Order: sequence, then C-alpha cells, then structure tokens
Amino acid sequence: MRLRSCGGLLVAAVVALGAEKVAAQETGTPMFRAPYRAFTNHEFGAAFSDPGKGVQYAIEGFYSYGRGSNDFGFRAGFANPEGVGDTRILLGGNFRTRLVSYSESFPLDGALTVGAGLNLGDGDDLIYLPLGFTLGRRFELEGSKTTFTPYVHPVIVPLLGAAGGDDVGFALGLGVDLRFSQSLAARVSGGLGDIEGVGIALTYVR
Repeated sequence: MRLRSCGGLLVAAVVALGAEKVAAQETGTPMFRAPYRAFTNHEFGAAFSDPGKGVQYAIEGFYSYGRGSNDFGFRAGFANPEGVGDTRILLGGNFRTRLVSYSESFPLDGALTVGAGLNLGDGDDLIYLPLGFTLGRRFELEGSKTTFTPYVHPVIVPLLGAAGGDDVGFALGLGVDLRFSQSLAARVSGGLGDIEGVGIALTYVR
C-alpha cells in the first residue's frame, strides 16, 4: 500500500505541474517506457521517431541491461532539424526500478524512471533530466508467444541550457510494448503536452 501511495503522489505532482514547451525525454525524442522490461538480461535495438515541430526525424541506437527489478539503458543517435540546420547529436542514459506489482486491489504494475541526456549541435546545447512514473499491465495472446504491454507514463522534464533560461516541462506518454518471440520485440509510443511526437523501436532481447 505504501508503494502504491508513493506512486500515486508522484503522478499527482506531475499532473499538477504547468510548464513552457520543451522537447522530450533524456535525448529529446518521444520514446516512453513501460513499467517493466521486455528482456531478461539485456537488449539492443534501434528507434525512429518524429519529435514534432522543429525536427524532421531522429534515429537512435540503444542498449539496456537488467538486474532484478532494476534496469539501465544507454542511447545515442542524431536528430535532423527542419529547414536549414546542423544535425543534432543525441546521447543519454536511463534507469528504471519496479515499485508496484498488480494485485486484486490494484490492477496495474508501476515503476519509477530517471534519465539524463544531451542534445548537442548548432545553437543551444540542451540537458534533459526526466523523472517519471509509468503504469501498465502485461497481457499474453492466447495460443501464441506474443505479449503486449499498454502503459501510461507521465514525466517531469527539467531542461537546462535553453536560450530563454532553464525550464521544466510536463508530458503524458502513451505506448505499448510488443514481444513477438524469445528474441524480438517492438515498442510504439507517443506524447501529449510538452513532449509531442511519435516513435517506434525494434529490439533484440535476451
């Protein structure tokens, strides 16, 4: 009960926060996270996203590994701005820890997420420090090895280095993780609020 209360308080605090426009999570792309990982030990993959206004597209590679209820991830790539502008370099890391397990009294699983990342290039160099709490539930398709996990992921995103001064944004991420087999998974996510856009990732899991 105490863990569920903590998660609820964090979500309420996030929803209550108002902010100016910021770009996204730890690297400036709209890739959100389910409450638990699709892999057992580690994964690596690639993500393609449309971060919304000002950016045509972004491409990233990533690697994650897990131990117990925790997992850590690293990602790197580039974003192509709209119009005339240099390519932005994206670097980031993230951490997720499972805090809530579903039960008869609470139907969802939940995890705390923390990230840090850089968005570098011509103009302002930006630092993102997202903090969020993700809630969802994994389901299995009868008669197959496919599982899917719909989730909601509210985040607070402190933004450092913007031309108008440091800022804090809020977004509500919505997504679904799909695992098709022992080694192949996919993710689709999108954002509302200060983080907009959509993204898809394919990943090899072990």
